[in-house]
Amino acid sequence: EEVEDTSEPTKRDRSHLESTLKLNEDKPADDFSGVLQRLRKIYHSSIKPLEQSYRYNELRQHEITDGEITSKPMVLFLGPWSVGKSSMINYLLGLDDTPYQLYTGAEPTTSEFTVIMHGPKLKTIEGIVMAADSARSFSPLEKFGQNFLEKLIGIEVPHKLLERVTFVDTPGIIENRKQQERGYPFNDVCQWFIDRADLIFVVFDPTKLDVGLELEMLFRQLKGRESQIRIILNKADSLATQELMRVYGALFWSLAPLINVTEPPRVYVSSFWPHEYHPDTHKDLFLKEEISLLEDLNQVIENRMENKIAFIRQHAIRVRIHALLVDRYLQTYKDKMTFFSDGELVFRDIVEDPDKFFIFKSILAKTNVSKFDLPNREAYKDFFGINPITSFKLLSQQCSYMGGCFLEKIEKAITRELPDLLGSIGLGKKPNILSCDITGCGETPKNRYKKP
Repeated sequence: EEVEDTSEPTKRDRSHLESTLKLNEDKPADDFSGVLQRLRKIYHSSIKPLEQSYRYNELRQHEITDGEITSKPMVLFLGPWSVGKSSMINYLLGLDDTPYQLYTGAEPTTSEFTVIMHGPKLKTIEGIVMAADSARSFSPLEKFGQNFLEKLIGIEVPHKLLERVTFVDTPGIIENRKQQERGYPFNDVCQWFIDRADLIFVVFDPTKLDVGLELEMLFRQLKGRESQIRIILNKADSLATQELMRVYGALFWSLAPLINVTEPPRVYVSSFWPHEYHPDTHKDLFLKEEISLLEDLNQVIENRMENKIAFIRQHAIRVRIHALLVDRYLQTYKDKMTFFSDGELVFRDIVEDPDKFFIFKSILAKTNVSKFDLPNREAYKDFFGINPITSFKLLSQQCSYMGGCFLEKIEKAITRELPDLLGSIGLGKKPNILSCDITGCGETPKNRYKKP
């Protein structure tokens, strides 16, 4: 008699995944504790004083904590509901059919922001606990309210990949329902994670290519982060070749108005789950695409320290520009004030039309600031609306005999200390010993074409 085949679908070989992500290597991970210690010291001694003195956090709403400086690279999964985001995380970590796996299904299943991180044993952490722990990088999330913290969950898993990276699974975008119904500022929370993500996977599947208001808003939030975005067309083996080509074209057509860059982001076409590819599909192509994506992920992990230092340096540049602008506003205010002047009217005139007083132009003329790095002048109307100009000191007064000047310290960090720290990693030296033998420490290079 014929026996009905009730066997489960065969599982795919994972050897390529383990070799690309180097999960089988026994060598210990690079010890960057010396670099992190030095980076934290530079931030606290050279950048944070100016940041606090000129209340930079109230302009950008991005406060850097010690937890963020020492945190692992973060990979963020975004996209419509039920496109395979949770299944993809299960596949990458090999969590299927284990107690650790994330719940998946055809209906919208993930309603929380789920942070998957490393831990000695399987453990679930409530959002209120994660926000209360200052050692973690998630304490600033408390500002989004208690309703959101109930929708935040952390899962610790003893997995080798999580020793080097943290995954964040997000609720799927549902176009037919208003975000207000979520009970917390969904877009603001997404922006918080986008600002801190090292890699952003935007996942689609062939049946959900329509672009609605929510997806449009999401791509607006991703503006300026194009280099971190990777588009994934998941469940590709569910289509015949001709259909797949049409869907691929339709995906680009849908996204073209949303991503305004000369070079489109990389699109990976594959099926990220543990089961074998469907027969009569392009298995070799899907496997190559998957390996390319894994190499991308591994590159972010390998470059984590370089990215961290570059991020802190970029932050320092923005703080410096902000301090220079506030100083210029204050100097202009002092110059225009007379004994009979109404201070509020004088300053309102300056804030309403800063170009009349050459606020921004003088910064470009007198300092080495790029015009493309200048913040939006409209933002300063709101900033000074809650921070009276008289509550600030001039930069020339922000000096002490023992501590030096705030501006000089942040400029030294931007031009010398952070580049030297970056160089020490590239040169393979011990991170806490910075030598000038090779870098020259800013020495003027000799022109070999100039006659002696």
